[in-house]
Amino acid sequence: MTGAAPRRPLAVLVFSQVLSGAGLAAGITVGALLAEDMLGSTGLAGVPSALFTAGAAVGAAGIGRLSQHRGRRAGLILGYGAGVLGSLGVVAAATLGSVLLLFPSLLVYGAGTATNLMARYAGAELAPPERRGRAVSTVLCATTLGAVAGPNLVTATGDLALAWGVPRLAGPFLLAAAAFGAAAVVLAALLRPEPLPQPAAPAAPSAPGPTGGPRRGLLAGTAVMLLTQLVMIALMTMTPVHLRAHGHDAQAAGLVIALHVGAMFLPSPLTGRWVDRVGPQRVAAASGVTLLAAGLLAMLAPPHSVAGLAVALVLLGLGWNLGLVSGTAWVTEALPPARRATSQGLVDVGIALAGATGGMASGPVLAAGGFPVLALVCGVLAAVVVPVAALGARGAGGAR
Repeated sequence: MTGAAPRRPLAVLVFSQVLSGAGLAAGITVGALLAEDMLGSTGLAGVPSALFTAGAAVGAAGIGRLSQHRGRRAGLILGYGAGVLGSLGVVAAATLGSVLLLFPSLLVYGAGTATNLMARYAGAELAPPERRGRAVSTVLCATTLGAVAGPNLVTATGDLALAWGVPRLAGPFLLAAAAFGAAAVVLAALLRPEPLPQPAAPAAPSAPGPTGGPRRGLLAGTAVMLLTQLVMIALMTMTPVHLRAHGHDAQAAGLVIALHVGAMFLPSPLTGRWVDRVGPQRVAAASGVTLLAAGLLAMLAPPHSVAGLAVALVLLGLGWNLGLVSGTAWVTEALPPARRATSQGLVDVGIALAGATGGMASGPVLAAGGFPVLALVCGVLAAVVVPVAALGARGAGGAR
């Protein structure tokens, strides 16, 4: 599309993101705690994060292909429907005490989280190139209300779950089912026109992909998002476990995660303007520096200091935001429209797999070396983003 972004479809996307944000928060707030209780092992507490991010990988690929052939609306609705099914499956697994049901349910739940993030591409398609960063950030920022409210509803949803005969930690997944379902209904009823209109004729199978500078930009933008996702998931997943190990309750963990999630999405409008003004390369480099600072602060924070960990997790969320917005704009800029949705889906497959790797590795690292070692490893990995951004900028002719 050209010109200013149409207000109605962008507003519908924003509203659906507000609703679905609450669903996104369930897994990251109590997923590790639920697994620790059901599996009886801290070393396996990262399994839920790994499973729903692996599920997000499968979901991202499917949503991308469906979006390319049937439009963004169909892809997003299908993804949120899967999120509803997975959330209800987790509730059933917790109620029955069934690990065999828990694992596949977390995989399906992951499709809902993939949908939440893939909606940012629809925002990018509703804006001209010079406003792409702001459009992406508008959709991401809309997630904030639900995503921040979700962790702070741990106690309320837990009480509701107990009243219904469901384990307390499964309560947020009841909220997730309702949130994803509402988002799907809103998109089905109101998202017009289609953000990704279909071409009059299908693109030739032999159409070339990005070459030269665009290819390097595609690789660099993808690498930035992969690294920031891996680091963010690894450190975030084990923070509630670390807090509970030092005497803090689920409400304290919920507060820290709420601040973290707020930092993931609230800065988006400023991040988008910064990307549009100076280019994604410089913003990506700032992401690496911010994530390194988050890792170092988490490593040095006293184990009983909720405030210290909260500041570290805020920096972690901010660094992730800088990386995701800049990487999304960078990748979208490098892809031709005829292949954009499918390729974006494959990029998000990589992002989800990076998150799965971080989630799976975080538990054993925590069990073997403790939280400070995990935080240091995350900080070192985050520092790699800076040279990656520099190399990508060189191929693109520098930042704007």
